Amino acid sequence: MLEISHVSKTFNPGTITEKKALLDINLTLEDGDFVTVIGGNGAGKSTLLNLIAGVHSCDTGTIKLNGKDITEMPEYKRAKYLGRVFQDPMWGTAANMEIEENLAMAYRRGKQRTLAWGIKNEERALYQKKLALLELGLENRMNSKVGLLSGGQRQALTLLMATLQKPELLLLDEHTAALDPKTAQKVLELTDHFVRKDHLTAFMVTHNMRHAIHYGNRLIMMMKGEIIYDVRGEEKKNLKVEDLLAKFGAAGELNDRMMLG
Repeated sequence: MLEISHVSKTFNPGTITEKKALLDINLTLEDGDFVTVIGGNGAGKSTLLNLIAGVHSCDTGTIKLNGKDITEMPEYKRAKYLGRVFQDPMWGTAANMEIEENLAMAYRRGKQRTLAWGIKNEERALYQKKLALLELGLENRMNSKVGLLSGGQRQALTLLMATLQKPELLLLDEHTAALDPKTAQKVLELTDHFVRKDHLTAFMVTHNMRHAIHYGNRLIMMMKGEIIYDVRGEEKKNLKVEDLLAKFGAAGELNDRMMLG
């Protein structure tokens, strides 16, 4: 599904602020993989996600998605293949538009646009059905402006929008970090539901070691721009937070945010 070959990235090369963010990364995701990516600040996990999304370009290497070479493809063209949920709940939705209008935009992703805008009754019924899955009562507020929703409601809506048209790859960039624990748990459960139900391939960056262990079928640990640990199957199921703490501690990479998570 995703092939990353010999990818490297350096920011501000040749300056005093030079930062080698990724060092010769090689990674393959199979169809249906739900990969959680853990690492300290500056480990390179968000940089890797942004390279996949097209926010940054690679210095070296190639990125292929479902056999398509997207290494040089601009971000706006990749959007038809990718679903993305950001860390900030305000980024994934248009605040001044209604809930159903936001969903309509997501539903038309990758499709040819026309001057016709109207939302048909069967389309509206689909949105209500999907919104009901969130169990937030939004199916009864479809004409409300998204800006009136709470951060958790907006993040749940963004997740729904990202998966409304089944993406080839779902990118989750610490998408619960800005939420309170109860709301974060709800969004994570919804994430797991959508990934399993639609057999999505997902790439979830997180600082939370418990979440990284509990969710997904595969865990990747990054440190100083490299993948240092890649585990799946029974070995992942048997992982404990103490195991990850030991690996980070041995490398001197533990920080307060990870400990609190």
